[in-house]
Amino acid sequence: MLLMHNPATTTFGLAFVLLILLAFLLGLGRKLEPAIRLEQFGIPIALVAGLLGLILGPYGFFPVLPKGVTDIWTELPAPLLTLVFGTLLLGRPLPQGRGIIQPVASQALLALLLGFGQYLVGGLVVIFFLIPYLGVDPLMGCLIEVGFEGGHGAAAVMGESFQRLGFTAGKDLGLAMATVGLLASAILGSGLVLLGRLLGWGTLHAFPEVVEETEEKEEIALSMRLRQLSINLALPGLAVGFAVLMLYSLKFLSQFLNDTYKQVLNTFPVFPLALLGSLLIRFLLEKFNRTAFISPLIQREIGTLSTDLLIITAMASLNLPILNKDWIPITVLSFAGLTWNLFVMLFFAKFILKSDWFERSITEFGNATGVAASGLLLLRLADPRNMTNALPVFSIKQLIVQPILSGGVITVLAPIGVLNYGLVGWTEITGAITAIFLLLAIFIRR
Repeated sequence: MLLMHNPATTTFGLAFVLLILLAFLLGLGRKLEPAIRLEQFGIPIALVAGLLGLILGPYGFFPVLPKGVTDIWTELPAPLLTLVFGTLLLGRPLPQGRGIIQPVASQALLALLLGFGQYLVGGLVVIFFLIPYLGVDPLMGCLIEVGFEGGHGAAAVMGESFQRLGFTAGKDLGLAMATVGLLASAILGSGLVLLGRLLGWGTLHAFPEVVEETEEKEEIALSMRLRQLSINLALPGLAVGFAVLMLYSLKFLSQFLNDTYKQVLNTFPVFPLALLGSLLIRFLLEKFNRTAFISPLIQREIGTLSTDLLIITAMASLNLPILNKDWIPITVLSFAGLTWNLFVMLFFAKFILKSDWFERSITEFGNATGVAASGLLLLRLADPRNMTNALPVFSIKQLIVQPILSGGVITVLAPIGVLNYGLVGWTEITGAITAIFLLLAIFIRR
């Protein structure tokens, strides 16, 4: 009886019930025609629901959600993002042959150019404008990459690192940057798709018709459906379990390394390793000819639902009073980051990427502005009939780049680099790396 009247238990139960209700409504709502039409124009239904959650959150205009609920929800982006990456490669065949090497290399270089350039641009803006005129924390130079490349999940994870390093507003500002990036990816990205169709950049020049899913339509007995669902829920769990085991192993080994490596590994998130876990499981299933166990549809639904819940819970938990105080730095950094991303896509991507440059670059723009889910959504808008090689190239590229940026090693190392070398030194380092990647891209093109 005492447990039932415990306020903390009641709040946790309410947060859990609301999360389940959200998942059910999202699964139902995405099948409705208005939601399908919105997504055709690049506006995810999760973004609409997230804005509603922000309005109803404890800092919104109609504060209906208790703060205790959103405090619990702030812990969810990291595990949800880990689940997303645990499903990312399970439902897709691994590309075969040497012909994939050059496209993946050029796609990876474009992604690295975007990511390190965000540190360069962010550092320059903070050094020459935000510090002299507003006296901001130098760690703000990391926010573009954390919010745009990493998204809500990385912003929530890195918020703990920022807190330990004395940048207490870092988590909320990072989440705000992630929200701006998601909005910009939806609005600017869909606008770029329209522009691409008008100018004949892509493979198609008209909006696709709304068609019903045709996957897995054959009649299957209820027991077989339950077995298939159980297996497909267990496989991402295995990928996540592998990632957790690997992370604990790395942390154990860190005690034999120097302090810098120890600091990096102790703050390294688990979700980049979940991508390796999904790759390993997919490889083993293909190796032993057991891919019939995998349902691409279920894996996609798990990843999509996890991404939607991640966006909604993160946006509902935004601390608006902090954002109201720092709206000028957020606006300036967002404008600088978007300018860089657009510049790279419109001027460098066509040069770096040999084939399917528009579909591949719009996917990378979405990923570098509003995380991988946004990139895949824009790819679906630009290439609705899957006529290009953009999807497998992007998926394999994630294996190379994800452990580095978007919550990977460099994302974790960047605040430490700013403290150890100063923002000027860190900006010089990232500027040199950006130039090297640009030269490498030119070399590979030739």
